[in-house]
Amino acid sequence: MPIRVQNDLPVKEILERENIFVMDEHRAMHQDIRPIQIGLLNLMPLKEDTELQILRSLSNTPLQVDVTFVNVSSHVSKNTSTSHINKFYQSFTEIRKQKFDGFIITGAPVEQMPFEEVDYWDELTKIMEWTKTNVTSTLHLCWGAQAALYYHYGIDKVQMPYKLFGVFPHQVMNRKIPLVRGFDDVFMAPHSRHTDVPIEKLRKDERITILAESEEVGLFLGMADDGRQIFVMGHPEYDRVTLDGEYKRDLGKGLPIDLPKNYYPEDNPENKPLLTWRATANNLYTNWLNYYVYQTTPYDLHGTPF
Repeated sequence: MPIRVQNDLPVKEILERENIFVMDEHRAMHQDIRPIQIGLLNLMPLKEDTELQILRSLSNTPLQVDVTFVNVSSHVSKNTSTSHINKFYQSFTEIRKQKFDGFIITGAPVEQMPFEEVDYWDELTKIMEWTKTNVTSTLHLCWGAQAALYYHYGIDKVQMPYKLFGVFPHQVMNRKIPLVRGFDDVFMAPHSRHTDVPIEKLRKDERITILAESEEVGLFLGMADDGRQIFVMGHPEYDRVTLDGEYKRDLGKGLPIDLPKNYYPEDNPENKPLLTWRATANNLYTNWLNYYVYQTTPYDLHGTPF
């Protein structure tokens, strides 16, 4: 899939080195097709890392994808330069009159705070409400999934006694749903979080369909409203070394942190981490774009009400 980005986006060069087809604005303007419009609300502090991970995850279908980076105005990022934000991101105010085929809401390192205490919670609720009328399908990741389950369905998160940290086996629960088409019966996926949405509560809510879960860490993948709302509790977009960086960062800060499970060969952090979830991540994003975005969205995106 060609990913359309601004000509001078810093991660463009990295994607090209990985042989991912990145189309610049000039070339995209000369193609007589309508690209899939995807918005990415990036709530992660290291925004360029997340840009790279998400763009890589969106790069495995023949569709042309036009990605718009969105940030919240009610929070100032301390880990990404203001010049990068100003150049490559748009505020919700700037995009609220647009319609998108798909929208992604990332996680955020605020999971141990009550939702209402997060400084951009009011703005995020406006964005989540807006997606119900301006987006064909919204994909929520980790804390973003917890926030969406709380806002849309009133199911609150709970604090875990320890951090769910590592790469865990999951089982597909509903193979007839296209979102898990091509998944193995048991697959691996990363998690990194201190909070959880109890899967027993999700099972009792008939509005939510559980598609994949883990005996150890609970929900991995669920959906509602025929795929208009999709919840991914883990981090399938993570790179090989993302958990390694988190582990060594926390160690360096003197924070309590266990070795990530099922990650380092022989549980030795000096060994190169095993990448055991990339195929699942590619499948998930490809299925989402194909079955819940491309096959569903109207060609005349701006002229057709949802």
